[in-house]
Amino acid sequence: MSVTITRSDKALFPDGLTKGDLASYYERVAEVMLPHVRARPLHMQRFPDGIEGPELQQKQVPDYFPDFVNRVEVSRRRGGTVTHATIESADTLVYLAGQACITPHVWLARADRLECPDQLIFDLDPPGGDLGPARDAARRLRSLLEEAKLTPFVKTTGSRGFHVVAPLDRSRSFAEVRAYAREVARELADRVPDRFTVEQRIAARNGRLYLDPARNGYAQTAVAPYAVRAIDGAPVACPLEWDELGRVDPQGFTVRNLFRRLARRTDPWADMAKAAAPLPR
Repeated sequence: MSVTITRSDKALFPDGLTKGDLASYYERVAEVMLPHVRARPLHMQRFPDGIEGPELQQKQVPDYFPDFVNRVEVSRRRGGTVTHATIESADTLVYLAGQACITPHVWLARADRLECPDQLIFDLDPPGGDLGPARDAARRLRSLLEEAKLTPFVKTTGSRGFHVVAPLDRSRSFAEVRAYAREVARELADRVPDRFTVEQRIAARNGRLYLDPARNGYAQTAVAPYAVRAIDGAPVACPLEWDELGRVDPQGFTVRNLFRRLARRTDPWADMAKAAAPLPR
């Protein structure tokens, strides 16, 4: 590890997982993680006193970050700019861990074309403890997107549910992509109204799973593949093969068991960029 981690023995998780352990995880996973995060503006979720302490949500890069951490200046919708970090190297991942950034969240667009996302995403969190509706929604979204000549991928969020993601060719704006995502969600909710909804108000959902397209907006973020979540046990957001969806729990992969998985199989999202397609009109 070429980056010095101060107070590396500081516990960040109740089970004793330390800042040094987190940095070692990110250094080790960097090779498979970096293709998914490079050039994407970063939103840092930091816990300087561990996950049981105060949480910091941070977009602006602090002045003290070293020069090897890349930056990109982003226009705010309401005027002004903010300078985000981007993750281009294992050293950056390790440095972020040293800053108690447990979970990196990244944009759906890359720095050279910030107005045009290269991913379409649906966030599927079950309304209760039953994962059945989330798995069902993921499979049905897969079918709808494939009908539209898109190639959907799936991952655990490391938290409560799953993300369904389709790579795009960056020919359309965030506004167009978000409008399309809303149409797809509405179509599925209309087909299966007793299980799914596009109702944003929790009180109006009546126990149905919310088909959430909101992350498709400009400056919105999603948890990065292979990012650690600030949850006891240190679960990891993990790309899946579709045939794994029915047997994998959203928190089933952790910093302690992920590398056994990677030793057995390649990253299911490794060739995602090759499947990029135009947004259907």
